[in-house]
Amino acid sequence: MKPIVEYQDYHVFLNDYYEERKRTSAFSWREFAKIAGFISPSYLKDVCAGKTNLSKVTMGRVAAAIGLVGHQVEYFEAMVQFGNAKTDDAKKKFLEQMQSIAVDHKVRIVDKDAFEYYDSWKNPVVRELAPLMPGAMPGEIAKMCTQEISALEVRKSLAFLEHAGFLKQIGENVYVQTEKSVEGSKEGLPLAIRSMHREMGNLAVDSLDRFTADVRNVMGVTMGINHETYERVVHELEECRKKITAIAEECCDIRQVYRLNLQLFPLSKEVTKHEEIENE
Repeated sequence: MKPIVEYQDYHVFLNDYYEERKRTSAFSWREFAKIAGFISPSYLKDVCAGKTNLSKVTMGRVAAAIGLVGHQVEYFEAMVQFGNAKTDDAKKKFLEQMQSIAVDHKVRIVDKDAFEYYDSWKNPVVRELAPLMPGAMPGEIAKMCTQEISALEVRKSLAFLEHAGFLKQIGENVYVQTEKSVEGSKEGLPLAIRSMHREMGNLAVDSLDRFTADVRNVMGVTMGINHETYERVVHELEECRKKITAIAEECCDIRQVYRLNLQLFPLSKEVTKHEEIENE
């Protein structure tokens, strides 16, 4: 499903959300309406079909039911009011709000032309650190990294990030990010992203001994599931990742760079019913 800031019609957005949930679980219009607190089980179906509209009161309930946070809520509410507006002036007002939020929270999709971005953990970290340290020399940025990196490597990373359009230099050793978030294209960079996951996974293992529990959080659960349940869990993890990204984007006083890994992988082979019978 596309990021919310790529939508202008909330009816379409809600329908896409419903179809995505239904694709990965036994989601229904009745359940959707119940979560949002509506008595009529078909109310949101009618909204998605354009037969009725959300109001200023109900749009907040729907945003909460979907799990929108931060700027996502602001954009959704502006989109609802844009769709419901009766005059050109009102439509213009809310469209401008939507465009402003979309620009402020634009996500950079990295494609095959920016393969080098995922070549090492250094580029994402330098991309986050450099804007936090205006005027800092590469050596100073290197010293702020918890992992070993040289001033030369920082300098090379800065040059690449500026050339590829991830950072913009606005003064001597002063950088700003061109977009708040970066996501890798699953179609264009599977090998590069896999390499980045491998590096970050190793750093996560290393963090168990390097940092105390008050500055790192590691948790997990071992569970028995089937493929349908796996798809539902993956959906929830993706929604969780989006929420956390939105929460991070709302931070106006950034002091540190963190990495969050979301991992779900098999610990056994698939057991068929036939094998179960044989084992009895």
